[in-house]
Amino acid sequence: MVRIGIAGVGFMGMIHYLASRQAAGARVTAICSRDPKKLAGDWRGIRGNFGPPGEQMDLGAVHRFGRYEDLLADPDVDLIDICSPTHLHAEMARAALKAGKHVLVEKAIALRPDEADAMLRDAVDAKRLLMVAHVLPFVPEFAFAAEAVRSGRHGKLLGAHFTRVISKPDWSADIGDAAKTGGPAVDLHIHDTHFIGLIAGVPAQVFSSGLLGAGGAVDYLTTQYLYGPGGPAVSCSSGAVAMKARPFVHGYEIYLEQATLAFDGATPLRVLHADGRTERPDLQGGELTAFTSEIDAAAEGVRQGKTPDLLSGKLARDALLLCHKECESVRTGAIAAVG
Repeated sequence: MVRIGIAGVGFMGMIHYLASRQAAGARVTAICSRDPKKLAGDWRGIRGNFGPPGEQMDLGAVHRFGRYEDLLADPDVDLIDICSPTHLHAEMARAALKAGKHVLVEKAIALRPDEADAMLRDAVDAKRLLMVAHVLPFVPEFAFAAEAVRSGRHGKLLGAHFTRVISKPDWSADIGDAAKTGGPAVDLHIHDTHFIGLIAGVPAQVFSSGLLGAGGAVDYLTTQYLYGPGGPAVSCSSGAVAMKARPFVHGYEIYLEQATLAFDGATPLRVLHADGRTERPDLQGGELTAFTSEIDAAAEGVRQGKTPDLLSGKLARDALLLCHKECESVRTGAIAAVG
């Protein structure tokens, strides 16, 4: 059984805690928070854009720490699960790796690509796993799409368009602070760049148009991912410009040689076949189940001593780089080379 210490008890820390209670190969043995109320189990003030509201938790069997250093020193913790705001990810992950712990860090891996590079180097030096919790590939509709594309069972990927648009979040001071999260073009859109990297690889260039918010962060963008002659032809629209009457929408159309995969969030996934048939796969699980699968994958990685490809730190770093290159393209109006 892999023993997890959660660092940061906000909305995502709560979701990881709830999901881990259903995990087959892991359990939470410790938590760390600077808030005495949360250490006492009063999570009633926690809320987010999905999942259950916070409640009073029984933490009697869990080690509780107010200092991160004490969590890192706990011998009953194998894996540090970092659920703090993004601007703290690099410092906290590097400290955990140097303390001899494996790390699962919530997306985005860091605020800047150079921070992510330092984290990856430290993981190699420490001979520990650095895994990044991008949950989208574990969500049933996206897990199905990833398997369909990567297996090649409907032929090669020809093109795709992804959508992820929300209303401006007001349920967390941190989530709305671009200095802590990178703004919508990083904190939100990185779900898309990570999934695009997973199924199509990293493009040579990107071209983006978009909108800048009052603080200078990119609030919304539409991007063409330029893979060169032969494609695939991939694009995405993402950001925080919707009205509160429609707080969240995501989806895709993925074009393969023998099928189209269509999902818009409001209707079930459809597989549109070349012979005219429409298939509606029977997908099991939901949002919290996806996080449980993610945690089980991380635990299996610790047991096997090998990072699962869906939790790859390199893939997460490349996704962050894409976000930054897209923001560069928005600001300059020019194509940006990814490198």
